[in-house]
Amino acid sequence: MASIKFFRNLTQERIVFGLALAVFIACAFTLNGFLATDNLIAIVRSVSVLGILAVGMGIVIIGRGIDLSAVAIMAMSVAWYLQMLQSGVPGGQALALTLAGVVAIGLINGFMVAYADVPAIFATLASGAFVYGFCRSQLVHQDATPVPQGNWIEGLEQIPDWFDQAVHIPLAAIPVEVFFFSSFAFVAFLFLRFTKWGHYVYLMGDNFMAARNMGIPVRPMTVLRYVISALIAFSAGILTAASLHSINVRVVNSTLLYDVILVVVIGGIGLSGGKGGMRNVIVGALLIGIMLNGMTIIDIPNIYQNLIKATILLVAIVVDSLVNPRDEQTAQQGDI
Repeated sequence: MASIKFFRNLTQERIVFGLALAVFIACAFTLNGFLATDNLIAIVRSVSVLGILAVGMGIVIIGRGIDLSAVAIMAMSVAWYLQMLQSGVPGGQALALTLAGVVAIGLINGFMVAYADVPAIFATLASGAFVYGFCRSQLVHQDATPVPQGNWIEGLEQIPDWFDQAVHIPLAAIPVEVFFFSSFAFVAFLFLRFTKWGHYVYLMGDNFMAARNMGIPVRPMTVLRYVISALIAFSAGILTAASLHSINVRVVNSTLLYDVILVVVIGGIGLSGGKGGMRNVIVGALLIGIMLNGMTIIDIPNIYQNLIKATILLVAIVVDSLVNPRDEQTAQQGDI
């Protein structure tokens, strides 16, 4: 009876967490250098940036959408900001212009999906390609743009002394990205769980027509989700620049976007919307981050790493379609 109860209580979130734990233990016993401090810090950093992007993607997907422009916004907005600083534009003005651009892209994405009825997958794919092409040809003059010396972004790499002293715990050994990821996930959790707008996101994802008939402002809420996603992507870019002391726009053409979707889907947030939360994002980021690090230590060529990730993503999508089938009403919307 106990075994039956155990299997009944298994959820995708718990299974993925168990897999992450198993992969971590397997890598710890079989891979030289996996438990080295530098490698563990590298895992935490990669998981954190991936997780922050997945937080924004998760909010959009729970509302039954998708944002394929997130990585382009992340890289190009920060590259443009750093480019303006190097050109002598005052810091406050450069930051204001960048934030305005990021919000504008989020508004355009949301408007195309909510008011022009363009399927989210095509609207955000097109906007992401436009953002990359326009910024790279007109605003950003090189692939890698360094952070100017003395810029406030460099200060994000370390935990402030006043915070260390306030909590009376030696936190300097913990990568600061962990605190940013935790903060983003916690704020997103509060938004989805305890605000009426968060409840609207779940209702829209569960049944869009029913939500609209209930009087929920579905179109403004759709726009809001894409603006939030764009701002979170910009924040992830700032954190990446703080960690690497530069931002490389070639990341737009990498598989990072698919890694983000993989984190969300494999963590347990259904592509059909209305299900999942930030705990799913955390366990998904843990599993994918550990797996990617293990493949890198084994020195698996990128082409095979991409093949493995693509296979896992395909399996996760198929499983998701079986576990979270759309009913007749939600299928009629078909916006992802």
